[in-house]
Amino acid sequence: MAECTCEIVLAPEPEIRARKLWNHTTVRTHVHAPLRDLLAEMAAGRERCMYCGDNQGTDIDHFEPIDRHPMRAFDWTNHVLACSLCNSHLKRAAFPLDEGGRPLLIDPTAEDPTPHLRLVLAAGIYHPLTPRGQATIDLFDLNRGLLAKGRVNAFHVTKACVAQWAHATAQGDHDAAAHWATVVNEQPIADVVQAMLHQALDPAAEILFEDDPQLLAHLREPRLRSALLIA
Repeated sequence: MAECTCEIVLAPEPEIRARKLWNHTTVRTHVHAPLRDLLAEMAAGRERCMYCGDNQGTDIDHFEPIDRHPMRAFDWTNHVLACSLCNSHLKRAAFPLDEGGRPLLIDPTAEDPTPHLRLVLAAGIYHPLTPRGQATIDLFDLNRGLLAKGRVNAFHVTKACVAQWAHATAQGDHDAAAHWATVVNEQPIADVVQAMLHQALDPAAEILFEDDPQLLAHLREPRLRSALLIA
């Protein structure tokens, strides 16, 4: 990847050279495949899209598009595992900036989205907390019906799995507890469980989880948080 970047730097037309290199057969074989494997290991759930979290991540997206910054075409920190819907149909070459020229999109590989987005667990809908949160919701259509429904389902599945984890832990069955933690960690829409863990420590947590105080107690359990929190 470093060699490719050097070649782009020396090219008279960097953008054209970057695109040709990125799409070259040799690069697809020797760069795309191992790069995608590494990104898949980073992705939450089982190789899920780093933008929507629902669909399988099949594409390598340039967070900052090649058209805007060809020198970052082979920059490891500029690559995101994405589904074809988010990559090819929603984001494409879009890269909104604020008035100061700073990126508005949240980088899922490097940033904690919680200061910018808040998930209403019972409805599966994101509320923006900042302009960056709003831009990210808008560009990736994060509140579309299927995603909202999927988050609600993931919320209920996670609640059931957490109850099973707590029961297994109380019985001293550590293998079963580990199994239920794995089920949660590998399900689609991993942002739901992370939102649950984050909101369990919110000053208003007793209100947010007033319908299920036992779930709140489980979500505050250090052993469960250690098993489910994404590093």
